Amino acid sequence: MPAGPVRRPLGITPDGRLKAGRLAGLTMGGAIWVLSWPVMVESFLNSVVGLTDTVLAAGIDEATTDAVGVATYTMWFVGLVIMALGMGATAVISRSIGKRRMAVASAALGQSILLAAVFGVLLGVVLWLTAPVFASMVRMSEEARGAFLTYTRILAWGVPFETVMFVGIACARGAGDNMTALKTMVVRNIVNVCVSFCLAGVDLTSTRIVDGQTITTVLVGNPFDLHWGVHGIAWGTVCADVVGVVMVLRAAFSGKWGITLLRKRLRPHWHTMMRIVRVGLPNFLETLGMWFGNFMVLIVVGFLNSPGLFGAHSLAIRIEAFSFLPGFSMGIAAATLAGQYLGAGSPELAKRAILVCTGVSAAFMGGASVLLLTIPEPIVGLMSSQPTHLAVTPGLLMLAGCVQVPFAVSIVFRQALRGVGDVKCVMWITWITTYAIRLPLAWLLSGADVPVPEWAGGGIIHNPSPVAWGLWGLWLGLCGEITIRAAIFAWRFFGGAWVRAKV
Repeated sequence: MPAGPVRRPLGITPDGRLKAGRLAGLTMGGAIWVLSWPVMVESFLNSVVGLTDTVLAAGIDEATTDAVGVATYTMWFVGLVIMALGMGATAVISRSIGKRRMAVASAALGQSILLAAVFGVLLGVVLWLTAPVFASMVRMSEEARGAFLTYTRILAWGVPFETVMFVGIACARGAGDNMTALKTMVVRNIVNVCVSFCLAGVDLTSTRIVDGQTITTVLVGNPFDLHWGVHGIAWGTVCADVVGVVMVLRAAFSGKWGITLLRKRLRPHWHTMMRIVRVGLPNFLETLGMWFGNFMVLIVVGFLNSPGLFGAHSLAIRIEAFSFLPGFSMGIAAATLAGQYLGAGSPELAKRAILVCTGVSAAFMGGASVLLLTIPEPIVGLMSSQPTHLAVTPGLLMLAGCVQVPFAVSIVFRQALRGVGDVKCVMWITWITTYAIRLPLAWLLSGADVPVPEWAGGGIIHNPSPVAWGLWGLWLGLCGEITIRAAIFAWRFFGGAWVRAKV
């Protein structure tokens, strides 16, 4: 019996190009380039926003740096909700465009913005009210606690603007437009750096140690005499978020993404809302589990009971964040492109796109590891002149440099699987690796003892580990978990069950 005609995916041309959306007509390499390079630059600028706050805080004192470092984790919690809504929006919009259902994609855009506005206001209120609770959970000095409360409660005013801005950017990515995000982050970054620097009243410096002596050079002197300190740093960030959300909403209403934000789409439409929430909720639960695990890691840092370690830990995270920007940008490209290929009916092209993105990410992050391993001291000296940071942070960066390639694999596979809707499995992988591997390793290798609160009977839980390597040991545990997590995500990807995920 003769074989029947080969059926080609309806949304794919014979040479493997998408037929609909802003990526229509592009080769896979061209689509990856279009999706990834704006995300790379945008993510770089977004990281600079956080790094600016940390560097300016380090110019004040170690207590303020500790405060901003702990606040990073509270803002990360806010980011969980933003990320969940954004992933839901990206998945629904990209899949709808792949099927050439543009009206459905436009409806998802409107409902995503509506959800972002509502949750943004709620998050701002919750952050304001719970700031003292976060402060009480971490062992900070009184000076650091006061700076933390001030900084966090000012940032709470900007949370609604930040939420709408980043969810709008996620919608644009799902539609295949990353230029709006890039332009927004350029302007947002300029506003944040300029306003925060002017209001904080600190100079930008470079510090190095020569023959045991600390030498600090002023790179940019602050011409203003405002000296608002941590108040100025926080208000600079809020001003930047206000400007950013205006830019994103203008683009959404203009229709330049191929879909348009219409006022009638801002009225609640429960079916579309539930599609977004159905994808976003497992993402939220997954990242909530990761956040809580990492917040417990922060608590362990407090158990080490050494001033300045919060700042050293946070500064290392801020610097390392630049090394995995290629992984993040490739992960976004993989998530969007795989979603559109699946929507167009081609699982094979979706798999190939993810593998290509993973290879590119591993190559770039492997190159970044060379810098982290060879010149960590000069890098830290550009960011801080505080003694604890100069002594501790370079060693942490060298550890991070050792795991950049497996980190690249983990980032891209995780982001891609989430983007195509395989969110429940990603959630379980994240939870298991966080609580069964990451947290136990970090605690055991740090050697930190756990003080038991008086209401629970008091006393101390002694660390059973034969080693007590402090913050360096804690980071060694974190890096070990990254390698194991990469292997598990690779196993899930090559298993292939994710191609049947529904959104």
